[in-house]
Amino acid sequence: MIKKDTRFLIVGLGLIGGSYAMGLKRNGFHVDAIDINQLSIDYAKEHDIIDEGSTFAIELIQNADFIISGLYPNMTVEWYTTYQKYMKPHAFLTDVSGVKRNIVERIQSILREDLEFCASHPMAGKEVSGVKYADDAIFHIANFIITPTTKNTQAAIATLKEFASILGFTNISVLTPEEHDEMVGFVSQLTHVIAVSLMNTNDNTHLVEYTGDSFRDLTRIAKINENLWSELFFLNKDNLIREIDDFVKEINHLKTKLEQDDVEGLKELFIQSTIRRKRFDR
Repeated sequence: MIKKDTRFLIVGLGLIGGSYAMGLKRNGFHVDAIDINQLSIDYAKEHDIIDEGSTFAIELIQNADFIISGLYPNMTVEWYTTYQKYMKPHAFLTDVSGVKRNIVERIQSILREDLEFCASHPMAGKEVSGVKYADDAIFHIANFIITPTTKNTQAAIATLKEFASILGFTNISVLTPEEHDEMVGFVSQLTHVIAVSLMNTNDNTHLVEYTGDSFRDLTRIAKINENLWSELFFLNKDNLIREIDDFVKEINHLKTKLEQDDVEGLKELFIQSTIRRKRFDR
């Protein structure tokens, strides 16, 4: 159970870390933050997103009951490895990483026995980054994924479910790290591959003058953080390569309908996609 006097520490005040802090503060919790950028700390304090913050402060780690890493996956492993020695006994740890295999196992293998790390992934975001874009409303239409291993307790899973409920997530699911990475390879990483590839297919600088909403909607996520997403892609490349291969097959399937003047076959693909997409409508 998350008590009202729980002290949260956000490590990495990006869009998600900042939005977490905003939502927790809105619900009456004490929230501290650590970020390498002093300007981010200053902005968060000025806008009442956090209570206290620093580019590095051991006391913030020592006082934290619930620590959330908003860092890139590999940096999350490094940070928990380096700074666990300062954490209070029985502190609860989680993350926001978009991939889980290996990352989760690496963290759990090095942690002190009195600490528990249970991974999670908020399926939310924007095509912008930084705490100045923080907005906890992005969680209210989003899914929250918990990815425990056999080393996690049922109490830890319950804690993350409560955490997600506090922040107002629409749906909460529990998957293994392997199931998570397979799923995210399709619903998140492949969609970014498609958006990036579409934007790189044509370099006509005048496209902006006559494109419609469909092109803008489809390519919104092509505005991408190259450092974060290259790391995510490589950490999950086996799943992503398989999804790319399947997508190419489906593209060629549709192309064949056109080559063969198969009107009814093309309509069937449209009907199937429409039926499947309607499941997402709320």
